[in-house]
Amino acid sequence: MGRERLNLPGVGGEHGAADPLARRTVYVKTRPTEPSRSAMSLDNAARVRQRILAIFLPVTAVLYVSCEALDPKGTEQVVTTMGAGLRLLGIAANHPAQLYIAGTLSLLALGALAVSYAAIAMLITGRGWVVATVAALLGGIGAFCGAIVNVLVGVNLAAAATARISPDAAARFLMTSFNSGAGQFFTYLYFVSEYTAPVVMGFALWRSRSVPRWLAVLFTAGLEVAEAQSSKGPVVIVFMLPWAIAMVVLAARIWQSAAQPAARNLDPVPEPVRSI
Repeated sequence: MGRERLNLPGVGGEHGAADPLARRTVYVKTRPTEPSRSAMSLDNAARVRQRILAIFLPVTAVLYVSCEALDPKGTEQVVTTMGAGLRLLGIAANHPAQLYIAGTLSLLALGALAVSYAAIAMLITGRGWVVATVAALLGGIGAFCGAIVNVLVGVNLAAAATARISPDAAARFLMTSFNSGAGQFFTYLYFVSEYTAPVVMGFALWRSRSVPRWLAVLFTAGLEVAEAQSSKGPVVIVFMLPWAIAMVVLAARIWQSAAQPAARNLDPVPEPVRSI
């Protein structure tokens, strides 16, 4: 708390030097502005929301790893021909429940991944925030398109395998779905976005230095490897583990950033004047 000295002219003498009462020294105390109650309430709400978003990162890792590990081997393929459709229907007919579970987990994982991109972008508020925002947008678009594609790959495949129709009719249905204009559009957009978004977000993390640079590299490389995995059984856990570790560490960083106090307004405000 500081004090400012003000010299005020008196009434005696030309400059007030001859009269002891000609000058008065006034001390003005100053103090930092305290945040208002509404500002504190908004700050607390932002902290709670940020911590909720941080939880999505490890949840995303668990969902993503689980769906890839449970997906029956050989089923994660795009059906563009009758032969491919008949082959996949034969595998799906032996594992319909497993395919339904894996397909459901993949939809949940992609939804959580979109939220995770937004949560990671919150770490970058200074240098590189524009790049991080673009990465979050790409990640959200990729996750949305991926959910549509995974309905075709997983849920539709399980439904066609268990439906009381001939294998040829089921294979023709799958092939028609994938070869449709909408199916191809979402598939291409999904593949472009899912491999571009991690690179852009990794660059934003690297440039901002909001996290250690090894963590930016681990997130980018780990997610690229994780997204390249196909249905190979539980062995995919080994390849996806580095990305899962990066997501847990990033979640801890987001949680810690929510615990930091908000910047206070340090502009001085005067207290009542006291003269001596």
